[in-house]
Amino acid sequence: MSGFKLSRRSLDRLVGVNDNLVAVVRAAINATKTDFGVIQGLRTVEQQKELVAKGASQTMKSKHLDGNAVDLMAYINGRGSWELNLYDDLADAMKEGAQMAGVAVRWGAAWHIDDIRTWEGTMEEAMNDYIDLRRSQGRRPFIDGPHFELMV
Repeated sequence: MSGFKLSRRSLDRLVGVNDNLVAVVRAAINATKTDFGVIQGLRTVEQQKELVAKGASQTMKSKHLDGNAVDLMAYINGRGSWELNLYDDLADAMKEGAQMAGVAVRWGAAWHIDDIRTWEGTMEEAMNDYIDLRRSQGRRPFIDGPHFELMV
């Protein structure tokens, strides 16, 4: 048990999200060593268009549109942080949550793994493996550490 819990705001942001993914997030908050909150779940088409226009998203086929994705924010001493190493910790907790819920989840910093439950090792190692893979292909990696999506 981590001692962390989801805030009312985080719970509100899970409204409309697939129940299986909600179960993963709820299990992860109990497993995490880094506090987190849900910054986005279900999105409208209009919100997605704005994010694509700003470059904050790369696709209009986002799993947020059908409630099959969440974005999480790590908190240190109650303040949001974008430090990537914290998202490795969140991904480890989400992996544990996915295992507990029996649900396949993909992480936005290891796109090549369709089910993080199957990765043998830390999620930091998974991210580094993805970066190495993309570079070996002559392509830039796209790291979206806060993003987790249900594989359906």
